[in-house]
Amino acid sequence: MKSMLSLFTAVLFCTSCDLAISKLAGNFSGPPEQMQNALSPEAQDLIRKATTGLRLDCVRDMHVHVAGVGHEHDAFETTQEPWVNPKAQSRMNFSTFLKFKIYLNAAGIQKSELQSPEKINQDYFSRIVDLWKYGKLPGKAHLLAFDRHYNEDGTPNSENTSFYMPNHTIWDLAQKYPTMFTPVISVHPYRKDAIQELEKWGKMGVKFIKWLPNSMHIDPSRSQLEAYYDKVKELDMAILTHVGEERAVDGDQFQKLGNPLLYRKALDKGVKIIMAHVASLGNCEDFEQGGEKSCFQLFWRLFNEDKYKGILFGEISAVTLHTRIGEPLLKILENPELQVRLVNGSDYPLPAINWIYRTSQWKDLGYITDSERESLNQIYHYNPLLFDFVSKRTLHHPKTGMQLRPEIFYLPKELGGCVY
Repeated sequence: MKSMLSLFTAVLFCTSCDLAISKLAGNFSGPPEQMQNALSPEAQDLIRKATTGLRLDCVRDMHVHVAGVGHEHDAFETTQEPWVNPKAQSRMNFSTFLKFKIYLNAAGIQKSELQSPEKINQDYFSRIVDLWKYGKLPGKAHLLAFDRHYNEDGTPNSENTSFYMPNHTIWDLAQKYPTMFTPVISVHPYRKDAIQELEKWGKMGVKFIKWLPNSMHIDPSRSQLEAYYDKVKELDMAILTHVGEERAVDGDQFQKLGNPLLYRKALDKGVKIIMAHVASLGNCEDFEQGGEKSCFQLFWRLFNEDKYKGILFGEISAVTLHTRIGEPLLKILENPELQVRLVNGSDYPLPAINWIYRTSQWKDLGYITDSERESLNQIYHYNPLLFDFVSKRTLHHPKTGMQLRPEIFYLPKELGGCVY
C-alpha cells in the first residue's frame, strides 16, 4: 500500500508522469515491429498454435476503442471532433487525471502534455495500425465510436460525458484500412436526431452500434425507445452494449443501467443485442425474482432462454482481467455448445494496462502453464493486442483442459459472420 501511495504521489506532482505511469500501463520493451526478432522459439510457437485451426479471414475483434482529444476552445455541444472531458486532463481531479494518463500511456503515447491534439490522435490510431499489422493479427477489428452523455430531454450533458468519439471519425479511419477495420457507430437513443442518424449510417452499410449505458445515461427499458428499437431491427443492425458494473470510464451515478434484465424490451421486439463482457463484473438487482445477484448470473439467465437464440449474443472482452476471472470464464469453458453465440473482443487499450492482466494469476489458477506464461509475457511487451488474442487461444479449463472453440473468434452468421 505504501508503494502504491508513493506512485500516486509521484503521478500527481511530477511534470512528466510517464515513468511513474508505466508501472501501471505500458512498460513495453519495444515497438511491435521489433517483436519477431525478440521472441523466444517457444513464444513464436505459441503464436503459430493460436492461429492453427482458424478460418483466418473470419476472425474478428469486436471491441477496439479509438480515443482522441480535442482543442480546449471546441464547444462541447457542437464539436464534431474527438473530445475528452477537461477534468480528466487536470491534476485537480486526481482519479480521472490518473485514469486518462494511464490510457494514453497504454496506447503508447508519452509526454502528451507536450503534443498537439492532432499529434496525439494520429499517434493513437497509428499505434493500433502497427499492432495489427506487425502482429499479423487475423481478420478485422471493429473500431468503436462513442457518443455523448445525454439528459432525458435529449440535450447533451458535458459534465457527465467522459469522452466523445464521432461516428464520422471512426468511419473515415476504417475507410483508410478496409482490410483491417470495420466501423461501429454510437447513437444515443435519447438524441433528438437518433432515428435520422441510424438511417444515415444504416444506408452506408454500418451494422453495429455501441452503447455504454452506465456512462452515456441510457435506460434500455425506457418506453420511449420503441421507435429506436424498431429502426435498429428494420435496418438489421445490432447493439453492442456494456452490461455489468463499469469502472473504465465514469459511470458510478448510473451503475444500475448496466443490468442485463433491462434489455427484455429490446429482445422481445427481436432486436439483436451483443452484451459486452458477459456482465462479468458487479452485482445487479434481480427485479424479476427478487434480491441481488451477480450481473453475470442475470446475463446467463437471458442467454439460456430459447426465445433469444439468434438475437442475444455475449462478448468476452475483459473476462480474463484479474478482477473478473472466475465464474464467467469457467461457465463459458464448461458450455462449449453455447460458445457459437459468443464473440471475441479485446477492449483495447485495456490489454495494454499491465496491472489489470496478471498472467501469474492465470498460472496459479491453472488456466495456463508456467512456460505459456513466460511466452505470453514476452508477447505482451511488444504487442498487447496480439497478447490478448493468443492468451484466449491458449488458456484452458483448470480441470477439464477444455479451450475456447474457434467459433468464438468469428461472428455468428446472424451478425453477418462466416457460415461454418
